[in-house]
Amino acid sequence: MKKFYSTLTLIIICTSLFSQVKFFEKVSYKGAFAPAKAMWTDSWCNWDPQNTVYAATNKTVSADITTNTTWSTGDVVLLQNKVYVTNNATLTIQPGVIIRGEKATEATLIVSRGSKIYAKGTAANPIVFTSNFAVGGRSLGDWGGVVLCGAARTNAPGGTSIIEGGLDAVKANYGGANDNDSTGVLSFVRIEFAGFPFQPDKEINGLTMGAIGSLTQIDHIQCSFTNDDSFEWFGGTVNCKYLVAYRGLDDDFDTDNGFSGMLQFLLGVRDPQIADQSASSTSEGFESDNDAAGSDNMPYTSAKFSNVTLIGPYRGSTSNTIDAKFRRGARIRRNSYISTFNSLILDWPYGLHIDGASSEGNAFTDSLRFKNNIIAGVGTGKNLQVNAGTFNIYNWFAGKNNDTIALSAGILVSPYNFNAPDYRPGSTSVAATGADFTDAFLAPYSYTPSTIGLNSTLNTLNTVIYPNPAQGSFNVSVDLTNASEVSVSVIDLTGKTLQNNTNDFTSGIHTITFNCSTFVAGIYLVRIVTSEGIACQKVEIK
Repeated sequence: MKKFYSTLTLIIICTSLFSQVKFFEKVSYKGAFAPAKAMWTDSWCNWDPQNTVYAATNKTVSADITTNTTWSTGDVVLLQNKVYVTNNATLTIQPGVIIRGEKATEATLIVSRGSKIYAKGTAANPIVFTSNFAVGGRSLGDWGGVVLCGAARTNAPGGTSIIEGGLDAVKANYGGANDNDSTGVLSFVRIEFAGFPFQPDKEINGLTMGAIGSLTQIDHIQCSFTNDDSFEWFGGTVNCKYLVAYRGLDDDFDTDNGFSGMLQFLLGVRDPQIADQSASSTSEGFESDNDAAGSDNMPYTSAKFSNVTLIGPYRGSTSNTIDAKFRRGARIRRNSYISTFNSLILDWPYGLHIDGASSEGNAFTDSLRFKNNIIAGVGTGKNLQVNAGTFNIYNWFAGKNNDTIALSAGILVSPYNFNAPDYRPGSTSVAATGADFTDAFLAPYSYTPSTIGLNSTLNTLNTVIYPNPAQGSFNVSVDLTNASEVSVSVIDLTGKTLQNNTNDFTSGIHTITFNCSTFVAGIYLVRIVTSEGIACQKVEIK
């Protein structure tokens, strides 16, 4: 019983601290990029990984990681086999590390529930997961991918499930009751050529997230040439920003089994000749289900998206030849409740499909919202895919301040140059203005950077606590975009502040060390406050 009350207290305290943090940044433009400002993809994204020369491997990892482990800057890791980070271990990956997955051994990195990953690259020195083949020999599905298993809620029967694709039934199990769970940090990470098919039609995605909790940090991730979905969420509450799905096979962003996070600034780019050839699937930008049966199981799949740019296979002209398996920019089906705001769906055979009576009902009752978006450059008369029935999707769509445009030309500066793209709207583009964050689904989570001092490029602070669990002492690393006062507090489960450290720091990475040798073993909170935002993380003291 004591353990139950401690966990409940932790959740209450952490929720209270995080109530001060907003998520959606109020911007004036629609889509993922601001006009006349540098793109957030600059310097760390790679638009031509097939021809990038990567250094030879100098380290081999082929067995499970069961103790705290660090891959250091300069390491080029040959990943062999399905490697699980398990036994509550933490894998730390420093900036610039390259991980090359071996196809012959079905290399995959899986972080088991209770364990953590701190893969924290930088814009100048991102972490790269890629193929072990040389230039000219790389292709979709050259290795498995990155899989994260957490302890947040999912609507799977019994509250837990196993990541699809033939992974270990224990070490790839996900789900639980802790929506504030943390699986660590993925920031400034590229994942290339993933999606090895362990079983027919059950390839691993680029980044798979099973019940990942809201205290996990996911931002600045590019998944390129994935042999299945670029990103897929199975339940969980994690919030994500700055995601790129680039020339993948199946869906760009797939949400299932009760995923209820918030997401902003997403880019999906399709290759007209790369689409899913499975008899049971078509390729979409968004695909969303409550679950495979379209049941009423809770929690509902109810993620909220804003400022998404989806560039489909037509790439500027519906006369261009594309693979026949491409379908919709967004397919919302099987009783999903996801909502999309301030976004662009360009160049798809169909724009939006509210698929099936249950999701139509969610739209009719305003439980599923699609507002203030633009659909352009799709097939003639195919902005909306219509079901047989009484739901008038045209009236519903028009009544939500959405717009359709026959041609996509001129909306973005240069979106069809694969190697040197410019995904920003021009200054006179219809997407350069008109974003709106007053909807009740967004308003409680929205902020204006100039009014509360948050740096506009961050959703949460870039912080890492290590070692975690700790014994004797632990470090708090804070990565600042600008000079700031930094206040770090250690708080026990009663809400009492045990230690506080306040410093004025310049921009860059700074480390504060705390002596915890007198602490009673257990869980504590570390609260970090800067001019760029607030973060709250758990630290376990042994």
